Amino acid sequence: MLPVMFKNSWFPTVFDDFLNTDLMPRANTTAPAVNVKEDEKAYTMEVAAPGIKKEFCRVNINEDGILSVAIENKLEHKEGGHKHHYLRREFSYSNYEQNYTLPEDVEKDKISAKVENGILTIVMPKLEKEQKKVAKNINIA
Repeated sequence: MLPVMFKNSWFPTVFDDFLNTDLMPRANTTAPAVNVKEDEKAYTMEVAAPGIKKEFCRVNINEDGILSVAIENKLEHKEGGHKHHYLRREFSYSNYEQNYTLPEDVEKDKISAKVENGILTIVMPKLEKEQKKVAKNINIA
């Protein structure tokens, strides 16, 4: 068996001790999960944002038709007046911004967004396809 394949208990600890210092802080960045659905009338994007308020969300379209979705952490952490302290604190709220190229058939003027039950939902209606009126003679065989 190769030495690399042995599981040494000291190996992760050495690197954790080296990397998890004030000189190299841990990066706790995670992007929210995103679902995109399509039906005959619209595309629907769902962004998981548990506990976020609509005031912290921003949805824009720029002049090039790029959809920008941003969730900003504006929570103030106040510790005053509490008679307890955290032994472990894993809740992390970080800023998130992502740009999306929209399909050609999105009606950009009618895009809407809402926050409900921890989900930012963006509805992007499709352009209505014009029904061409066709007049022609049909040959009878």
